[in-house]
Amino acid sequence: MSKASPRALITGITGQDGSYLAEFLLAKNYEVHGIIRRSSGFNTARLDHIYQDPHERKRRLHLHYGDLTDGSCLREILTRTKPDEVYNLGAQSHVRVSFDQPVYTVHTDALGTLMLLEAIRDTALPIRFYQASSSEMFGKAVETPQKESTPFHPRSPYACAKVYSYWQVINYREAYSMFACNGILFNHESPRRGETFVTRKVTRAATRIKVGLQDTLFLGNLEAKRDWGFAGDYVQAMWMMLQQDQPDDFVIATGETHSVQEWVELCFGILDLDWKKYVRTDPRYLRPAEVDVLLGDAAKARRALGWTPRVNIQELARMMIEHDLELAGQEKLIQTHSVRPRESR
Repeated sequence: MSKASPRALITGITGQDGSYLAEFLLAKNYEVHGIIRRSSGFNTARLDHIYQDPHERKRRLHLHYGDLTDGSCLREILTRTKPDEVYNLGAQSHVRVSFDQPVYTVHTDALGTLMLLEAIRDTALPIRFYQASSSEMFGKAVETPQKESTPFHPRSPYACAKVYSYWQVINYREAYSMFACNGILFNHESPRRGETFVTRKVTRAATRIKVGLQDTLFLGNLEAKRDWGFAGDYVQAMWMMLQQDQPDDFVIATGETHSVQEWVELCFGILDLDWKKYVRTDPRYLRPAEVDVLLGDAAKARRALGWTPRVNIQELARMMIEHDLELAGQEKLIQTHSVRPRESR
């Protein structure tokens, strides 16, 4: 009799990380369940290619309506799906937006985590739990690079909510012997990154400028420095954490830091464009409290998990530029065909 496939439940499955994680787990023969919020439209574009897969992986991908702020719904989904692993990736994840919507951010990113942990505890299922923590928790960091022992100094409502969730995970691990891990992930990007996040905002604008659809890109702080990796690499680390004998917390990072300006120069350079002709700063995109430098030390993950990043920043930029250049070309073609010459009278 064949052994049943392991089963995973992912919150935030329609996001960048959720879609890459779903792909990764399906390739490992998991049965994957995802929670999506009910809305008037579909928000599953990042998963469409899975449903269109000729090998019919869609038979092992199941979506359920739910919300992190609805504890009874979470219990019902857990009871029905009985997952072996739960990956909590759902969040209001835009740092700048969290200043505009702090209460909503805290409800989702902090209390949502607590709701899910409580639901797992109440069902008494032997679940291994992964929490998506963030390098933003370090904020005004007291040391560089930042590692697991670096104290937190959050500088946004988003980061504060993530710190709350981080400590709740540790509390549930220690109080209830729950297998619960925090992955303190530094910035990770991809062609699936939301277009309001700075890396994707740059690649979308640069490619649209290249084909003549746009002439200016407005950005905030060009001096902010981040440790950028590839999301596809980072979801593998999430899975690795839940395969260990004992639960623990890990920093996941490349160990390199680059400024926003360096990212701009790199992306525009791939397209043979002089970024200074097109980029302008706009105070609207500045944070009320800035995080100047984030740089991660993933030595513990290398040692304990055997994880290392595979995609460097140059490869990441080229990957995103190539994807967005194709999008810009399609957009240009649609625009060209929609503008028809006026008939002579």
